[in-house]
Amino acid sequence: MNFFDRVLQLHGILRDRRLPVPREELQTRLECSRATLYRLVEKLRDELGAPLRYEKGRGYCYDREAPQFDLPGLWFTAEELTALLTFEQLLESAGAGMVNEALAPLRDKVRALLGNPAAGLPDWSRRLRILSQAARPAGPCFATLASALARRLQVTIVYRARSDGDTETRRTVSPQRLTRYRDNWYLDAWCHWRQGLRSFSVDRVANAELLPEAARECSDAELDAELAAGYGIFAGAAVAEAVLRFSADAARWVSAEQWHPRQRSAWDADGGYRLWLPYSQPDELLRDLLRFAGEVEVLAPPALRAAVRAAHARGAAQHAPD
Repeated sequence: MNFFDRVLQLHGILRDRRLPVPREELQTRLECSRATLYRLVEKLRDELGAPLRYEKGRGYCYDREAPQFDLPGLWFTAEELTALLTFEQLLESAGAGMVNEALAPLRDKVRALLGNPAAGLPDWSRRLRILSQAARPAGPCFATLASALARRLQVTIVYRARSDGDTETRRTVSPQRLTRYRDNWYLDAWCHWRQGLRSFSVDRVANAELLPEAARECSDAELDAELAAGYGIFAGAAVAEAVLRFSADAARWVSAEQWHPRQRSAWDADGGYRLWLPYSQPDELLRDLLRFAGEVEVLAPPALRAAVRAAHARGAAQHAPD
């Protein structure tokens, strides 16, 4: 327990007791020494203005004749304040305009609390850095999609899929959930055109219009079975299992990572690391494997092994000596 937490706890003890609390009891409950207790008393009384007094032979208490005292805004611990600010920073980096606007009052309050000397965190926002990699702007339709999701309404979208060469399609969907994955937003939805669950990259939604019809509901189990069974964001139901062997050098990183909730792993005697992953579409998995060029071998299935070999061959051809 840090100093600020103990200040909050001391205030709570004295606020709820009508009779003085002996010093020994306070030390026990606060798990602190006599010297620390004295510092806590000074902080609460002299800096925060609490009507705290000491009755000889009885202990500490709040003056019941004084106006009721509280610590306005200091009901969060330092850890909770830090977590709130971190969350706010993540929202800013996500570019979620509607969410940021709705949480603006909370953000301002958190920043004010962190700047209070009693919190002991006046510099925190300057010390926190969140880096986004390959993040894409959420696009103009994030607020409409989030509104449809919250209100459980269908929405008509104009979608330009990169995988189809930016071909434009118009479809009605029932939003199920928004997913933040690798610094980008995706919408999981029931597609009434395809009659199935699909994931849509939010930045590729060119237009979105709310409809009055209620959204079709899908259970969490149905969503996970269809959209989270395989590897990556556009997973689909798993149809194959990749067997990968990483070198001892790469294993130091890969063994600490979770590539999929249903992955299996094992160590080889030479320090190598084997990973079994379910997957459906190989594209995203292939790109991730290429990051470990020379450090990973695809043992199975043959189709994925051939795809990696072909990708390496294309890369080698592009980098052939002049």
